[in-house]
Amino acid sequence: MKPKMTIAELQDFVAREFPQLGNDFVIEDLSETGARVRLQVAERHLRPGGTVSGPSMFALADVGMYLAILAQIGPVALAVTTNCSIDFMRKPAADADLICETRLLKLGRVLAVGDALITSDGQAGVVARASLTYSIPPRVG
Repeated sequence: MKPKMTIAELQDFVAREFPQLGNDFVIEDLSETGARVRLQVAERHLRPGGTVSGPSMFALADVGMYLAILAQIGPVALAVTTNCSIDFMRKPAADADLICETRLLKLGRVLAVGDALITSDGQAGVVARASLTYSIPPRVG
């Protein structure tokens, strides 16, 4: 099934509904099964030890899955994360963006379930993986 929203429509939606995200996240690709989203790593994303912080990686997985779901169902601002489990597997580079590849495993009327793999641009191997579940509110109309 072709996505209901384009990259430009999703970017406009995020800018309007979540201006606090600023320009941290860039949507690079959408498909019927997921999305690829980039976190433009800046100093505010780093933690002591010279690596990207866990909360920044969590945000990338969460935003990536949210956008993958919205691409399929349309602009439903109140879709919310109900569960997330994340494994931090290796230290990402502090001087490289992070890339999240999401994959929707189930997209139902009330719940969406998916996986997110995060890599550090230019570095081999996955730095984190997450499993996420979203609650989708009833749609009017």
